[in-house]
Amino acid sequence: MNPDVNAHLADLASFVSASPSSYHAAAEASRRLDAAGFAEQREEDPWSDASGGHYVVRDGALVAWWVPDRLGDAPGFRIVGAHTDSPGFKLKPDPTTGRAGWQQAGWEVYGGPLPNSWLDREIGLAGRLVTRDGDEVLVRTGPWLRIPQVAPHLDRSVNESLHLDRQEHLMPVLGVGHPDADLLDLIAAEAGLGPGEVAGHDLISYATEEPAVFGVAGEFLACGRLDNLSSVHAVLAALLAADESEDVSVLACFDHEEVGSASRSGAAGPLLEGVLTRIALSLGLEGDDYFRALARSSCVSADAGHAVHPNYARLHDPEHWPLPNHGPLLKINANQRYTSDAVSGALWRRVCEAAGVPTQDFVSNNAVPCGSTIGPITATRLGIVTVDVGVPLLSMHSAREMCGVRDPGWLADALAAYFSGA
Repeated sequence: MNPDVNAHLADLASFVSASPSSYHAAAEASRRLDAAGFAEQREEDPWSDASGGHYVVRDGALVAWWVPDRLGDAPGFRIVGAHTDSPGFKLKPDPTTGRAGWQQAGWEVYGGPLPNSWLDREIGLAGRLVTRDGDEVLVRTGPWLRIPQVAPHLDRSVNESLHLDRQEHLMPVLGVGHPDADLLDLIAAEAGLGPGEVAGHDLISYATEEPAVFGVAGEFLACGRLDNLSSVHAVLAALLAADESEDVSVLACFDHEEVGSASRSGAAGPLLEGVLTRIALSLGLEGDDYFRALARSSCVSADAGHAVHPNYARLHDPEHWPLPNHGPLLKINANQRYTSDAVSGALWRRVCEAAGVPTQDFVSNNAVPCGSTIGPITATRLGIVTVDVGVPLLSMHSAREMCGVRDPGWLADALAAYFSGA
């Protein structure tokens, strides 16, 4: 790998390691923005009209923007959207449970993980605790949990057709011989809180293995949460590296995409629209001027996509087989599960050409329904030109996904060119 690829990949790995939950991802992005001179904007405070960088954090979501010193005569918003959450398991309100002498954790399935990928893997918990005084405290544990697989000696069918009942078979073990242990009190102690101080929690599972480069030529990255921290990191790097344009550059990293985006911090909620409206008002773009600015705006929805799987190539469109290290994907779907069209697709190709970045088309097999992203939601809420793109992955929604080592950096380069006015 060349030095630039190495540097970007190491920084991506560092970002993922620092972001075991959506709340940690928002906090790590905030830390990096603070270091770059961005100012935090509290939603309950008067809106700043200063040029330069600003950001808002709402729960596990973050919106950041850069106002140029010289705004154009006909400005718009250049928006890149992504999401901070990943599939996994979320602790139930009273998570302390157990059976047959074991202590276990009770949790719900969050989103659409591949449950088998979490078997026989050391798992931690991360997220936020809310105290009885209303304070929010971020916390992460070490490798406390494991979902043990049943041995074939006890169930001869496991090598024929593995079936995992989501209630019976996915509850992790955390100890044996500690019947009085309370899981929430143990987690609270990790955060420096005493027993009984926690009034609420949002705690998600994460695989504790560190990111690793592998392959005969070191061409792949294995990592948890590439869907979608590969995009969050890329857009953050792009915003910090971009040249000023005559538009307002906006980073919008939402939570809860994996469960439909319908929350106050999700893309279906009012977060982005509220921030854009308040930015416009601070710049004197009121009434019709605001809607004219929206008409001049665009959005790149950045979310990981699918590389062709060599063992399941029949599930892919036979004419479109995207590969790792061949460039980020332009994601297209006739039924608007992705919002790319001729106009927004041309915008993306123009951006990639300006950045010297290759790009690949992704189209689903007609017999295989595709997923969706925040792209259609954002286009629906704001009515702006929107395109869906992302890094090609294998093992999407696994506890440990994989991508090519070059694609994340290429995505960041293309997004920087977009922010710079390409």
